[in-house]
Amino acid sequence: MAMLSRSSGPQSSAGARQSSRDTAVLVVIFTMEDGRLRVLLVRRSAEPFKNAWSLPGGLLAPGESLDEAAVRKLDDETGVTDVFLEQLYTFHDLDGHGSIATAYFALVDSSRAHLSRRRAWLPAWHPIDGLPELAFDNRSVIDYALRRLQAKLEYSNVAYSLLPAEFTLSQLQHAYEAILARPLDKRNFRKRMLSLGIIEATGRTATEGRHRPAQLYAFRERRPVVF
Repeated sequence: MAMLSRSSGPQSSAGARQSSRDTAVLVVIFTMEDGRLRVLLVRRSAEPFKNAWSLPGGLLAPGESLDEAAVRKLDDETGVTDVFLEQLYTFHDLDGHGSIATAYFALVDSSRAHLSRRRAWLPAWHPIDGLPELAFDNRSVIDYALRRLQAKLEYSNVAYSLLPAEFTLSQLQHAYEAILARPLDKRNFRKRMLSLGIIEATGRTATEGRHRPAQLYAFRERRPVVF
């Protein structure tokens, strides 16, 4: 089951049962790949916006809760559910016709994700700093999710869900820099991460390019922790 995190932002109750006729669920799925923060998009195979890219989503199934729908979409698109997932915001009129869509955002380690191989509604990772034209004002949803993610880095261990079980401090810093879209001082970053007590050395090392072996670390908790 996805590790659902509750937020105090303006939103509908995450577990509330909603009518499938008037509420849709969108999932903003972030990952790190080749040093860049990316988001999962699907190419639409039907009108409106046929062939445009959009966020994964859809209407609730009969009797399905918002949480259940979000987990279902996450599983459909990536094949994983034991990752960070949080309700983001309930948006109104993204399509210009008064619709209601409750958005979630998830963080996935790309090495564990297995994107659907279906022919229609093909999914693909897209870099945040190079998004194509999107359907249904989805860009505003992604921007909102990115701001929430950036804020959460300041007070939580949320980055755990983007990284493998073991990682170097350089990999951790690159993830933070990709999310924040700015460089960080190496010494200060490492000092802060170690002082927070959210990561620990594993006693193992890994070789990074031509450099000497680097110490591997792991998050003490692979679940949401606030500090």
